[in-house]
Amino acid sequence: MGFREILIVDDEESMRHMLLLFLRQQGYEARAASSAAEALAELEARDYDAVVTDVRMPGDDGIALVRKGLAVSPETSFLVMSAYGTEALALEAMKAGAVDYVSKPFRPDELVLKLRMAAERAGFQREVRRLKAELREERGLDALVGESPAMQELARQLRKIAPVKTTVLVTGESGTGKELVARAIHELSPRREKPFVAVNCGAIPETLMESELFGFVKGAFTGAVKSSKGLFAEADGGTIFLDEVAELPPPMQVKLLRVLQEEEVRPVGEARSFPVDVRVVAATRKDLRKASADGSFREDLFYRLHVVGLELPPLRERPTDIPALVEHFVAKYNARLRRQPPIRDVTSEAMDALRRHPWPGNVRELENAIERALVLSEGDCLGPDAFVFAPQATDRAGGSLVRDDETSIKRATRRIEEELIRRALEQTGGNRTRAAEVLEISHRALLYKLKEFGIR
Repeated sequence: MGFREILIVDDEESMRHMLLLFLRQQGYEARAASSAAEALAELEARDYDAVVTDVRMPGDDGIALVRKGLAVSPETSFLVMSAYGTEALALEAMKAGAVDYVSKPFRPDELVLKLRMAAERAGFQREVRRLKAELREERGLDALVGESPAMQELARQLRKIAPVKTTVLVTGESGTGKELVARAIHELSPRREKPFVAVNCGAIPETLMESELFGFVKGAFTGAVKSSKGLFAEADGGTIFLDEVAELPPPMQVKLLRVLQEEEVRPVGEARSFPVDVRVVAATRKDLRKASADGSFREDLFYRLHVVGLELPPLRERPTDIPALVEHFVAKYNARLRRQPPIRDVTSEAMDALRRHPWPGNVRELENAIERALVLSEGDCLGPDAFVFAPQATDRAGGSLVRDDETSIKRATRRIEEELIRRALEQTGGNRTRAAEVLEISHRALLYKLKEFGIR
């Protein structure tokens, strides 16, 4: 959308009159002011899309008007014009916040072109802000779907702790959404415009962990052909999320404790430390209190991380949230998969089946089940046959598949594999493609297993 309301600011009456006449002929609603003070009064009284101002005027000059005008009307675009055009003046105007510069004398249609370009730039910036707001909303509390008392309490806690720099430890089973909570803390905090850096501590080899987290200087070790600032420095001003923090080896626990205490990092091979301003959110599936008691995790680091603790409830403890989660994931994968026809409904029978399932993989398992159903189903409605769940590792009577006298991992694993494959085939009516989906293995791997176990 182009500009409509334009304010001309120039102490020369002839210039004001000429520009007003031309801009109105071009369809703009243009007004004029003879000084910066008069222009500021106009900006406080009306909304202008753009201000075109001369630089040299009695009182505040055009550069001062740009600075003060943006404080009053930050959405307005400022264009500066001057008969004393120099690169230094243009640079000063841009530093003050002007979007463009034009040297007098100029053709009126040149100014119109500049206004159109500024309107396109402003439209692009608005779209970027809109997309960022949507992303922030998606990563904030709106990403934590559910109206159960447990989720309402979690949302209340997040609103309370997000604005301050307190270190947070998020605990919960796999798939409960620990990273979503960490992102929500970041997006609700004053650090939202700075980086959010997620680190899986269990995925980094111990030999590389220090250099990955804290950086290194060129030549610090073989292969260090150039310096790297590290993930903590990358998150400076923002938030770092240390997932699976219980997997940190003891030497790294000591180094992390120092970073939390001193708020500075020392790259590998560097003789001095550098300050970092980073909020730390850590997460684990394990009981860190128990780990610190048995000596596998430093007690002092545990208390440094556990300034505020958030425990995420498993999905089986909040089944009332399942319908909202299903609706959320259906909408998400309708859009992502561009499904035709889109899924418009989930039957009550299917919803009952989803509520009854124990969801050992929690929200992540539910999301995968919805995505799989949208990929494999036909029509615009999901019934109970759209969801085939991986069977649990129990025998037909409901007992454990591992015998009391069993000590061989190899034999027990073989027996469990065979039983799960037979159940998956029964549940899918012998459809090997669907059975492979349920078992979460490739079709080729299933065919190999069928031959190995002699299953027809």
